[in-house]
Amino acid sequence: MKFSNPFKSRKKKQEVKKKSAKELATERKEPWVSILDMDINYEDIASGSFELDWNDYFVTRLLKAGYKGKTDADIVDQWFQQVCRNVALETYEQEMADPERRKDLGDGKVEIS
Repeated sequence: MKFSNPFKSRKKKQEVKKKSAKELATERKEPWVSILDMDINYEDIASGSFELDWNDYFVTRLLKAGYKGKTDADIVDQWFQQVCRNVALETYEQEMADPERRKDLGDGKVEIS
């Protein structure tokens, strides 16, 4: 005859897996994208790469915005390149618009510091 221990819980502890931001956004049917990793070429410090992750809703949003490509990765890459161009252009425009950073050198030449 077996006796059970009344003080011991019969329920097994269930491990609760915490959902990722991607999983939560996907459940809510929301677009999601994130930078997972960034790699820098230390021999050419201005060169590097980014590793992105996204859900299908993000790709759908990009398609609706007019991005095109053969694969989801092509579409996301096109978007990311556009974001990088916009950041560079905005930085350039701010530098050009800041009169304190511009020094007239004469003969139509300007130095920007």
